Amino acid sequence: MTGTLLNAGGILAGGIFGMASRKDLSASNQLRLKALLGALVVYVGFSSLWVSVNGRAMSVFKQLAVVMLALLAGNITGKMLRLQKAASGVGRSAMAKFQQTSGSAKPSKISDGLATCAVFFCIGPMSILGAVQDGLSGDFRTLAIKAALDGFSAVAFARVLGWGVLISAVPVLAWQGTLTLGVAAMRPWLDANQLADSIHATCGLLTVMLCLVIFDVRKVPMADYLPSLIFAPLLTAWWR
Repeated sequence: MTGTLLNAGGILAGGIFGMASRKDLSASNQLRLKALLGALVVYVGFSSLWVSVNGRAMSVFKQLAVVMLALLAGNITGKMLRLQKAASGVGRSAMAKFQQTSGSAKPSKISDGLATCAVFFCIGPMSILGAVQDGLSGDFRTLAIKAALDGFSAVAFARVLGWGVLISAVPVLAWQGTLTLGVAAMRPWLDANQLADSIHATCGLLTVMLCLVIFDVRKVPMADYLPSLIFAPLLTAWWR
């Protein structure tokens, strides 16, 4: 739960700062911050992959093959389920609501800020990846990075949407906390059957892929890859 608590705290801090101050970071400082967070994402992803893949050369090859097959199967499944299209559609609706509110002369309702930001902060792949990693091994670093990203987003949102932004920390706490606790409850069984490492390694590689999105290198359909977290333990159990 540490990562989720940090995430909720980041939203609260960003929201309070946004309502109390009108000063923005300079463009150069925003670029530096973006580069720092992107570098941290790469480090966290590769370190998660490193600690999850172990043993002799053949064992390492086998584990990496499982991860790659899981990503392939997950991507195919995600596309069939239209996960990225659904997530993008919800995100666009939330941003349209934000833009509509920002262009209105009427003061925004608390419910507008709550609904818009709850969607924005919960639908991203980092929300699921970070919560799973936190539940599997107590690794909250991905959610700590997400806390920083959400905090800076909350600054801009709070100036338009007001108090609703702060309240949006509650659904984030509920969603990510439930996911983390659910994975943590499964952890003894996963460890006993030696399935946890494959999930953690897959999370690590997906986390590395996030840097492509952060640096605007490529629009990777991250939501389509999320079923990989289910395929990883299934393939590990099958390929023994």
